[in-house]
Amino acid sequence: MATSAPKRDSLSASTARLKLTLAGLGAAAVAGITDPAHAVTYTFQDIIDPVNPTFTQALGINDTGAIVGYGNMTIFNGFQLVFPPPPGVFTRLNVPGQTGGTQVFGITANGLTTDGFSVSGAGVNSGFVSTAGVFTPILQNAFTQLLGINPSGTTAAGYSSTDPAGMLNQQAITVSGGPLFTTPVFTNINLPSNISQATGVNDSGEVVGFFQLASGNFSAFSDVGGTITPFEFPGSASTQAFGVNNLGEIVGDYIDAMGTMHGFLDNVGTFTMLDPTGSTATTINGINDSGTVVGFYVNADDSTIGTIGTPVPEPATWAMMLLGFAGLGFLGRRSLKGERVLASL
Repeated sequence: MATSAPKRDSLSASTARLKLTLAGLGAAAVAGITDPAHAVTYTFQDIIDPVNPTFTQALGINDTGAIVGYGNMTIFNGFQLVFPPPPGVFTRLNVPGQTGGTQVFGITANGLTTDGFSVSGAGVNSGFVSTAGVFTPILQNAFTQLLGINPSGTTAAGYSSTDPAGMLNQQAITVSGGPLFTTPVFTNINLPSNISQATGVNDSGEVVGFFQLASGNFSAFSDVGGTITPFEFPGSASTQAFGVNNLGEIVGDYIDAMGTMHGFLDNVGTFTMLDPTGSTATTINGINDSGTVVGFYVNADDSTIGTIGTPVPEPATWAMMLLGFAGLGFLGRRSLKGERVLASL
């Protein structure tokens, strides 16, 4: 089900769609990629970490289908995989020596760089960026979490706190720097709250996240070039944004009037609820440029199950794809005719 609301201004989304249009229908048809802006229906499949089949969270995905997240609720066990994986094959991504575990949130387009945070035995949360197995700690204050990285691997999003427990003050931040983030530069995102988190960033620099309202509920936000736009799922009591792709599409979760949590997709103001079958609570945490989403849900047995959602093209989209194929056929015949003329010369 899709509901509409006033559209957010998004320069990055408009630019991305213009580039896709200029690329032509034929290229999209050959690649089998549909414009996720037209998708309102998703099919979902479970992602289950074999180390603890009752707790898996899928948190990020890139355009090749590489997924990151973590399993196990007590000692976090970070992972990376390509879905669907061979049975039991999860590549572990855990910061050495951190006995509290590792959560992995973001992954770059080439799949070599990830970000997230680790927890020490004393409960200290420290952000990290990992490239080809080399972990670089990113710590601004006593408590830092990195919750997303853009596809090019130049900017990460997260939050930090001077409170060692990270509960009383949460400041949304972005982090940029040199190779491997060895010289990190921290930038605060000024939001009207002492509880805020930046959770995703795309290549154009659009940052998404959420902040706490005076009521105690949350509002999502988009930050484009320093212009902050709060937004909420229509009719929701609370909304959090977690990921954004290069088309400016945003995913997250919201709480409805009955107190139930649902996942959502926001396509520049057009909202779609995303819930796998059997979910009692859903969070959608990541989205790639093909519109594929990842997240997790709670089922009737109170297990947390990772999930991947694939957009189902609408009939109009299929028609456009067929038109693209027809166009390719015409171009092919025109090219062949030209070759024959040249041969006759």
